[in-house]
Amino acid sequence: MSNRSKGRGLTPGGVRPQQFDPQVLPDGLPVPADDGAADHLNGAELPDVVLPSSQGGVNVRDFEVLYVYPRTGRPDRPLLPGWDEIPGARGCTPQSCGFRDHNAELAALGARVAGLSAQSLDDQMEFARRNEMPFPVISDEWLDLARDPGLPTFDVEGLVKTAEVYALTAQKACGVA
Repeated sequence: MSNRSKGRGLTPGGVRPQQFDPQVLPDGLPVPADDGAADHLNGAELPDVVLPSSQGGVNVRDFEVLYVYPRTGRPDRPLLPGWDEIPGARGCTPQSCGFRDHNAELAALGARVAGLSAQSLDDQMEFARRNEMPFPVISDEWLDLARDPGLPTFDVEGLVKTAEVYALTAQKACGVA
């Protein structure tokens, strides 16, 4: 093997990039079922909390649409083990890009949009840059919003993630699990 071909296809950190298109969901993913874990969110008040985002600190109450997702992938990192087997876990990138693609329409209706997950600010910044997100992508890495109003969470490889997806509107939570 020549020196030029050693490590071919690896990122500078030595990680093989994900071998899938995050915009295309694979066949056979488990379908999520409503387990009632978000029932308490209907009509719940959002807390007055400022969290870091891809556009600086933002108050979660400043958005008519705040969608919450478990995790977006990064091309330079493998998926978490078993991620595709978790109902509803896969699909955060296409969902976020759907909000991006309809952001102008939502803004014309007076709806400000933001996305939120428990990923680090570094992950959120990378995702927002790579996908040209026109709205804040918020980091709840310390689970401040997850605790109040009590978003459902799950644990994968020692990382706590917010579960499923919820639309939070007009300072009130509305579970959409």
